[in-house]
Amino acid sequence: MDYTSVKIERNKHVGIIVLNRPEQFNTFNTSLAEELCKALLELEMDKNVRVAVIRGAGKAFCTGIDLAEFPGKTQQQYREWISLMERVVHVIAYMKKPVIASAHGYAVANGAGLIAACDLAIAAEGTKIGATAINVGLFCMGPAVPLSRSIGRKRCLELVMTGDMIDAREAERWGLINRVVPPEKLEEETMALANKLAEKSPLALQMGKEAFYGMSDMEYGKALAYSNEVFAALCMTEDAKEGVDAFLNKRKPQWKEE
Repeated sequence: MDYTSVKIERNKHVGIIVLNRPEQFNTFNTSLAEELCKALLELEMDKNVRVAVIRGAGKAFCTGIDLAEFPGKTQQQYREWISLMERVVHVIAYMKKPVIASAHGYAVANGAGLIAACDLAIAAEGTKIGATAINVGLFCMGPAVPLSRSIGRKRCLELVMTGDMIDAREAERWGLINRVVPPEKLEEETMALANKLAEKSPLALQMGKEAFYGMSDMEYGKALAYSNEVFAALCMTEDAKEGVDAFLNKRKPQWKEE
């Protein structure tokens, strides 16, 4: 399909989605929210793509929701509108392929939530991250869902209640960011991580991610039983047999299943 608010690039087995509203600091409007979800699903269906990356054009990763769309809605319209803004969180969790956030500049409100929703995240030094809706009489309720699962209850409440910004290094210490790199190395380091994942068995990664999200809200014993069942199924695949044989025979595996 044709996109106006995002761009899709492909580099070998890595699909890259660029949030493409730089003049609006990549804020979510209806177009971006719809197109980001469609772009992620396009990469999910592309058999040549094994890993997805989300980054922002211009000076910022994403600075939340475009408040130009805010005024004049009924309660039902607000419910539908905000559900659309948050749909990407469901899509990323639904996807079997890994999704990496590559953040720079500012990641605010839904931008912070998007980082938290992605499976992994790399940020440039100096990136500012915050859940700032409280400062305009709103509250980052949607972003709080993935944020709380990344950084815990008290850290999340500190962000959403104060509206304060933290820098990338602090976000790394809190567990929101996996790695902080110099700004000039952001693309290089993001692609290095994406390519490292792309070299793994695509089937093992996809089954593993699906199992991880599937067990996350289960009771402890049920989570173990579910994970063991998925692992047993993985053991029956050609990739598992190939990987073990390659390890035992000290050779590079040749993955067979996508």
